[in-house]
Amino acid sequence: METINTSGRRKTAVARIYMKAGNGNITVNGRDYKEYFTTETLRYVAVQSLKVTDTEGKYDIKVNLDGGGINGQAEALRLAIAKALCEINAEYRPALKAEGLMRRDPRMVERKKPGHPKARKRFQFSKR
Repeated sequence: METINTSGRRKTAVARIYMKAGNGNITVNGRDYKEYFTTETLRYVAVQSLKVTDTEGKYDIKVNLDGGGINGQAEALRLAIAKALCEINAEYRPALKAEGLMRRDPRMVERKKPGHPKARKRFQFSKR
């Protein structure tokens, strides 16, 4: 099996991954993913696609994460791994889709509007 190259995005985070057959090593920006994602929740989110398809420990994944926060990066990684698994085996797609892992989350930060302190906040109204 050759190396599969895919990317995933969430908010402003971008995950570019290189997946190949191996023994389950996941390297994020040169560090082990358990060291990079400090909480158990983030670790679970990052490898959720592998758990759903029961392919944990079968692939080595090298990840380049950029932008956003740690939570957005974990979710971007989850999408990238799901896309790579679908490239490897199309039979994984229905299971991943049922869990909602094949969809890029479209929610982004709303832009700040001119004449207002934030996106929706208004300056205090003064009648006189």
